[in-house]
Amino acid sequence: MKKTAFYAIHKRLGAKIVEFAGFEMPVQYSGILDEHRAVRQNVGIFDVSHMGEFEIRGKDALALVQKVTTNDASKLVEGKVQYSAMCYPEGGIVDDLLVYRLATGGRFMFVVNAANLDKDFDWIKSNKDGLDVELTDKSDDTSLLAIQGPKSLATLQKLTKADLSKVAYYSFVRDSIAGVPMIISRTGYTGELGFEIYFDSSPATAEQIWSAVMEAGKEFKISPVGLGARDTLRLEMGFCLYGNDIDRTTNPLEAGLGWITKLDKGDFVGRDSLLKVKQQGLKRKLIGFVTEEDKAFPRHGYEIRSSGKSMGHVTSGTVSPVLAKGIGMGYVDLVASRPGNGIEIIIRNRDVKAKVVKLPFINK
Repeated sequence: MKKTAFYAIHKRLGAKIVEFAGFEMPVQYSGILDEHRAVRQNVGIFDVSHMGEFEIRGKDALALVQKVTTNDASKLVEGKVQYSAMCYPEGGIVDDLLVYRLATGGRFMFVVNAANLDKDFDWIKSNKDGLDVELTDKSDDTSLLAIQGPKSLATLQKLTKADLSKVAYYSFVRDSIAGVPMIISRTGYTGELGFEIYFDSSPATAEQIWSAVMEAGKEFKISPVGLGARDTLRLEMGFCLYGNDIDRTTNPLEAGLGWITKLDKGDFVGRDSLLKVKQQGLKRKLIGFVTEEDKAFPRHGYEIRSSGKSMGHVTSGTVSPVLAKGIGMGYVDLVASRPGNGIEIIIRNRDVKAKVVKLPFINK
């Protein structure tokens, strides 16, 4: 089992540690509801150093990025970030990821899901034949913290000379926080104002940065946040989770990711299959739903029915701390996917009425 550079801090804080993607990670500290509310109302700090970081550099770096990702990376300039995906030739999803343009020339960074790290690296490597590129896995050398919530900017601004108010959404700057050089990125997985900071891994540096951020956020009631609240926060925003809502059996178009799938940018892996899907029309669609019973808890794997017909299963589900209702996502036949349509979620052998809603579940 791997440990991040923050592991000793998590243990000291009394976090509940679980295995996740080969790492020992904190699932909660004070409790998922408390941590969720802290991010929605104030500010929270997450250790997400288990995520993978790959660097792609060289004369053909852009060509490789364009080949393996669905979005149009030619639109990126230095200092910009892009949400994207990688697909198999048949159109199924290898992973969703962030693409950073580190330099105007041929230098990019991919940030991938921890559970897919080795698979993703091998996939990119298998597609670089004939291209003048260098692919490097920087994951073990990189620490990543997410500082998220309405008070995140005020917290981090105390620690850097960079004017963070001028960093646009999906943009980044290179500067220092508490004297440590890093990438400060205006990104996150919560729907709130927030930043993700990348810096070289070492327990000493981790302690320095964690302590500085916690002290800066003290007046805003900053809270350490585990993977449990990270999941409820992302689900309230309707953000997909690989392995639940998207995987090799799903394609970006039916998953609602058509906006990051640029079929007119030129060839990329999976494009021909996705063009066929678009021409033939979708047969199913990933939808969001809200249960009509308060606190009915839809879980991953529960059956979804419409008019008595089985449609599929819940891919992600929870009770929304903001709405105090059960929320979830899942794939249903296109005919049942219209917002307002009534469906049933089978919870403990009981039909629980739910309604299809437009994502996200809460507006930020």
